[in-house]
Amino acid sequence: MKQFEIPEFYRSPIISKVKSKRKLDDPRKKDFTPSELNFGNVRFFIARHFGFCYGVENAIEIAYKAIAENPDKRIFLLSQMIHNPDVNADLIAHGIRFIQDTDGTQLIPWEELNASDIVIIPAFGTTVDIENILKNIGVNVERYNTTCPFVEKVWNRSEKLGNDKHTIIIHGKYNHEETRATFSHSVQQAPSLILKDIKEAEFLGEVINGKRTHEEFLEFFKGKYSEGFNATVDLDRIGVVNQTTMLASETEEITEHLRSVMMKKYGEQSIKEHIADTRDTLCYATNDNQSATYGLLEKEADLAIVVGGYNSSNTTHLVELLERKFPTYFIRSKDELISASEIDSFNIHTKKVEKMRSFLDSKKDPLTIIITSGASCPDSIVDGVIQRLLELSSANLSAEKAVENFLNR
Repeated sequence: MKQFEIPEFYRSPIISKVKSKRKLDDPRKKDFTPSELNFGNVRFFIARHFGFCYGVENAIEIAYKAIAENPDKRIFLLSQMIHNPDVNADLIAHGIRFIQDTDGTQLIPWEELNASDIVIIPAFGTTVDIENILKNIGVNVERYNTTCPFVEKVWNRSEKLGNDKHTIIIHGKYNHEETRATFSHSVQQAPSLILKDIKEAEFLGEVINGKRTHEEFLEFFKGKYSEGFNATVDLDRIGVVNQTTMLASETEEITEHLRSVMMKKYGEQSIKEHIADTRDTLCYATNDNQSATYGLLEKEADLAIVVGGYNSSNTTHLVELLERKFPTYFIRSKDELISASEIDSFNIHTKKVEKMRSFLDSKKDPLTIIITSGASCPDSIVDGVIQRLLELSSANLSAEKAVENFLNR
């Protein structure tokens, strides 16, 4: 796989060595058991896969290339490069300005841009309308387009589905940048609809089998379907694609539910005529990170720490998985680790940062901590979290020695 040129401060002395050894030991990525780092009285289970994926590293490389190549030009990002505050803060420190917020709110009017400006398209991609606006201004939209190849793969699959007369069902969060971009591309080819979860899929199934009316469909999915969508005719042939950061297992559950609905309505012999096989749209990196999280769930531990941006969809899903079994804390960096008895953790249900007490149990020996992070989190930040936890728990073995022991196994 390609080696990307990204700033050195995104790398780390601990995590980089752990990942390198696992890559050598398991080049085909078949082993999803976590890595164990033993510090004597403290032990870490580190997810087999986590942190920067191909798409994120590609985006960061292109962004810093744009900075280096255009020292005398204004440089803009359509919105956040990725959902990580440290990465975006560093880009801002290098003079990059954001045109929009993550929800699409305009921060800089289009009228302020001109053809000589540099505009970076983020890893999530952008909508057809925004791309046309930039082209009309005269901006070169291809030069620094960091859209993830796996997002583009979903767009290409959507185009093929549309050409084959399928209605496109997008499993995603309606306001997420990637879903907005995918929806804007899919509606160019076919009727399109966004589903958030299995409950919405079940409602759609009732529409397909006639238990719900077209009017009920329009009300329930208001704002989530393409113009002129007709539930009585547009749900005869469907294909499910996804926002690449969603749980693969949820996309598969939604697809299988809709397949069973179609099976009951049309019969097994003609099922292929009514729902397409779209398993090839699942992102390998999201899949690997989620499989590695299931590997963590097979272990016994005292707590789990998930590191990443609070608005990161794929990171939130890792929290959802881990909190089924462990006391799980969602933090952005080591700064949320206040003391051995206090942590500021983001609650994914209330959407608020909450101060949690007594999260480290000093009586445990060893204290066992699970660590993972989202696809937009630099390894250096995870490194900082580990170092801070070692400090707070008074680990009796140095990081250098623990890593050396791990490498010599």
